[in-house]
Amino acid sequence: MLLDGNGVARDAAAGFAWFNRAAAQGHVMALNMVGRCYDLGWGVAVDKGRAAECYRIAAAQGLDWAMYNYATLLALGDGVAEDKAAALAWFRKAAGMGNAKAMNFVGSFHEDGWVVSRDMAKAARHYARAAAGGDFRGCFNHARMLGDKGRTEEALTWIERAGESATPAFVEKAAAFLDASPVPAFRARGRAAIERGAARC
Repeated sequence: MLLDGNGVARDAAAGFAWFNRAAAQGHVMALNMVGRCYDLGWGVAVDKGRAAECYRIAAAQGLDWAMYNYATLLALGDGVAEDKAAALAWFRKAAGMGNAKAMNFVGSFHEDGWVVSRDMAKAARHYARAAAGGDFRGCFNHARMLGDKGRTEEALTWIERAGESATPAFVEKAAAFLDASPVPAFRARGRAAIERGAARC
């Protein structure tokens, strides 16, 4: 509530302090949120190294969101040494617990051939799972795979669903991608689909 200014005056520093108090009492999600604050500069100066340490500890205690956050830093080499193999292991563990964002990232590993051999069929399966789990990036990536297979009407439905929960920055980036897509239906109707979904947010 303090971070968002929801029902109270926005005070990110106070929010950060309360997360620290809860984390000190063993609340694992609070520890993950301390990491988020360090990661994104919410109420405290950005410190990717401290963020990674918070995520690592919370991940080791079994929190899927911390696994996802720690894996993201490992994959990018942000605050820690880049270690894509370790990142994939954490993403897989979080995905196994039902984390849709982690499922999408596992799909990206298979699509891009990071650590594992490039396998578009596996990428498509992971994207489909992420989409079914509600991740907007998963929805969009699933739509891309469907478009490549000529299943454009189904793909446009998923593009619209991606827009429903995507950030404004993602909507803008996705619209530009669709405008330049080799799939004719994406160029003609993709931007309208994702913007229609975003309008319902």
